[in-house]
Amino acid sequence: MSKTVNGISIDDTFAEAFGMSGTGIIITADTMKWAHIAAAVATGFGTSVIGAGAECGIDKELSTDETPDGRPGVRILIFGFSPDALIPQVRNRIGQCVLTSPGSACYAGLKAEKTMPLGKGTRLFGDGYQTAKKLGDSRYWRVPVMDGEFVIEEETGVTTEAVGGGNMLIVGRDRKGLLETAEDAVAAIAKIDDVITPFPGGIVRSGSKVGAKYAGMFASTNDAFCPTLRGTIKNSEVSADTLAVLEIVIDGLTSKAVADAMHAGLKTITDVGASRGVTRITAGNYGGKLGQHHYHLKDLI
Repeated sequence: MSKTVNGISIDDTFAEAFGMSGTGIIITADTMKWAHIAAAVATGFGTSVIGAGAECGIDKELSTDETPDGRPGVRILIFGFSPDALIPQVRNRIGQCVLTSPGSACYAGLKAEKTMPLGKGTRLFGDGYQTAKKLGDSRYWRVPVMDGEFVIEEETGVTTEAVGGGNMLIVGRDRKGLLETAEDAVAAIAKIDDVITPFPGGIVRSGSKVGAKYAGMFASTNDAFCPTLRGTIKNSEVSADTLAVLEIVIDGLTSKAVADAMHAGLKTITDVGASRGVTRITAGNYGGKLGQHHYHLKDLI
């Protein structure tokens, strides 16, 4: 049975998420502005492994005391189906988006037993002029570029214990209020370490279901939650006063991080309550048949 918290109905259901591989990368620059620019470009087109090949986002800002070179930085997270699938994603995103960004440098952002290449491929851009230096257990490459040198660590950690697809669907009768509430939830989730919300602004308006009528389509619109189809389909999940549904998808380096992020998002929404037109929170799942990780909303409120 559902329960009501501060005027919002919470479905007795769960978010079904999947095991993934994930890595972390620290990007530094002369200013936080340029660290963010490099990170934003490097994580672009990183919403879903299905269509984008990886799910990417900025995890957090790092102070000058937290970065290897004492400059402002950010940590990005990149998730994929396997460590091997992450290798070309990391190589291309760093080579095209961070190497090219003024003043940037790149370091391992995850300590783990398993490692994967970070600078092994990018160093070749130096065309034989690149040099290596080993500090402790880490090797760093210095690649000559037109504004000086691009410094990049040779490897970063990778985990196969990551989780992708923690989620919540927020239902509302006022689009503006619904979006504002979803934005607040994403802001709360952003304060949790080791997680990202990979879609634009952390919010999804085009939730999907598995499969489609058309050949070659792996996913298609989640018709059960489309308000305009309410009178057309038999399995509609939206009430007569529903104008919009927004989804937040969460990826994390650990299952606990995803659970903590979902709790933060749910608490923010229920603290705001129904004043902005939010009426219900539910979650997407496949009956527990596909994903290894189940996050029950009632346990996270």
